[in-house]
Amino acid sequence: MAPATPGNQRTLVLFAGLVALVALIAWPSLMGRVQYARTRAELAAIRDAASQAELKSVGKMFTTLARIIGPTVVNVTSKRRVTTVADEIAAMRGLRPSGTTAEEVGSGVIVERDGVIVTNYHVVANSSEIDVALADGRRFTAQLRGADAATDLAVLTIEADNLPVATWGDSDQVEAGEMVWAIGNPFGLDRTITYGIVSAVGRRGVLESPYQEFLQTDAAINPGNSGGPLVDVHGRVMGITTAIVGKDYSGIGFAIPSNTARKVCHEILQDGYVERGYLGMALTSSPPDVTGVLVAAVEPQSPAALAGIRPGDLIVSFDGEPVAEPAGLVLQLTRTPIGEMIPLGVVRGGTEQTVVVQVGRRPR
Repeated sequence: MAPATPGNQRTLVLFAGLVALVALIAWPSLMGRVQYARTRAELAAIRDAASQAELKSVGKMFTTLARIIGPTVVNVTSKRRVTTVADEIAAMRGLRPSGTTAEEVGSGVIVERDGVIVTNYHVVANSSEIDVALADGRRFTAQLRGADAATDLAVLTIEADNLPVATWGDSDQVEAGEMVWAIGNPFGLDRTITYGIVSAVGRRGVLESPYQEFLQTDAAINPGNSGGPLVDVHGRVMGITTAIVGKDYSGIGFAIPSNTARKVCHEILQDGYVERGYLGMALTSSPPDVTGVLVAAVEPQSPAALAGIRPGDLIVSFDGEPVAEPAGLVLQLTRTPIGEMIPLGVVRGGTEQTVVVQVGRRPR
């Protein structure tokens, strides 16, 4: 073989350089095409899997929940006699003449097979007649078994048996961010289901009631949803929808926690009314740099007075739990059984002491 000449060597070097240059230019494009093909194949595989399993199961979860809870939800229509004065101004304001009938439409949920239904008090307050429509189309005239205006809850009964019932959940376990579904009768649209999340827990001061704290949700709640259930992913009732911000849905709605609703329902069925604890103190907020609540006044011969509580005392704990505001103490008190002996952490004259008080029965 003849030795390579300098000219041939230069030609080989130039050719190799040209090949390398072409490779540098073409390689990214080639790799991009390969990566694109791989990504497209992965997306296709994910889409196929989702259509066959994951997304399908999510959709089925929604429909399953509707089938589970839907039959337990009822439509509630209460009728009341109007007693407004018939005059020109009343007519201009759209008020009905006295003697006519006004209707309030809401929702309810069956909690016992023999026709026990929980709804909102404001739906049935001052009613002369209450009609209940079941999911199967049957209609009944309901009896008001009892109500608790403080928690905006009422218990109805109808003459029926072997009804589908909802399952109570434990609202103390609910956390912000959990998915929930609201079912009711908004604007008369029978058994409408909407979903969202629990936006917050333990909301106070929503209805200016010291006895209440609420679950906040962004699930669509509108007029007519009142009294319907708010359920979790398992179909358990976590709350009874009761209020919204504004006249129509704006993404902020509230529900009475299921543990409160369940307790109120039980007491109404058992006693016909709800009893709450009583100590006989007027409470005010403490200064910003002080933790606790101040006792402004004490009712003579009240449980607090008999235990030795005095005006000016600073209450810092209730049954071992810290107290930061009057509403929190009142809420703890209302959840305490009548007659129970409760230790109060009290600061008097700069010294903390424990005062044991027996919870009394709030005057009715």
